[in-house]
Amino acid sequence: MGLRNDPYADVFRLLRTNILRQLREKRWTSLAIVAPTAECGKTFVTVNLAIALAMEVNQTVLVVDADLRKPNVAWYFGMKPEKGLLDYLQDDVTVEDLLVNPGFDRLVVLPGRGTTEHSSELLALPRMTSLVTELKTRYDSRIVLFDLPPLLASDDAMLFMPHYDAALLVIEDGKNTPGEIRHSINILDGTPLAGMVLNKSRAVTVTPYQRATG
Repeated sequence: MGLRNDPYADVFRLLRTNILRQLREKRWTSLAIVAPTAECGKTFVTVNLAIALAMEVNQTVLVVDADLRKPNVAWYFGMKPEKGLLDYLQDDVTVEDLLVNPGFDRLVVLPGRGTTEHSSELLALPRMTSLVTELKTRYDSRIVLFDLPPLLASDDAMLFMPHYDAALLVIEDGKNTPGEIRHSINILDGTPLAGMVLNKSRAVTVTPYQRATG
C-alpha cells in the first residue's frame, strides 16, 4: 500500500501542504490524529499523511502507534513487529529496539503490538513522558505523528494531550453525528485543532478548522 498508488493521493498532498504550513508557522513538531469513534479511518489517514510528509526532502517523519487498545499502524504498512509500544512501557526495551523503517525514505514507525485494558494507566507513566520527549527532541527536522484511540471510547487521548502540539480530527461521513463531533471538539478544548478530515465520503474533504471566538 502507499500514497504512490492511492487514488486519493492528491487529497493527501493537499493535507500535507495544509499541515506543513501550520507546523512551520507555529513551530509545532508533533500532531495527534484522532477520531470520535472507532472505524473512522484515523489510522488510514495517519499512515498516508506520514508517507506524504516523508516525501518532503527536508522532513523526517516518525509515526507512533499510541493506540494501546487496538494498534493498527503496523498492519497498514504490512509489518509484523516483534516489539511495540506496549513492550516498552511494560518491559525493559530500548527505543532503538522499537523503531522500524516501513520501506519509505525518511519515515520511521514505532509500532503497536498487543492490547491492554490498562492503557490509561500506562500512557500516564513517567516512562511514556520520557519516551515522547526523546522522540520529539532527537532530530530537529522530525515531525512526530501520534495515532491515538477514539476520543469517545476512553480517556486515553485526553491523558495524552500534554504530549502533542496540535490535533487532526478525522470524521466518518454518514456515521459520526453532530453531537459526537461537538463532544470531540470539546474534549480537545485547549489543544490547537489543525483541521478536520471528512473520511469515507465520495469526495474526501480536508477542512482547516478555527474555533469560534467571542
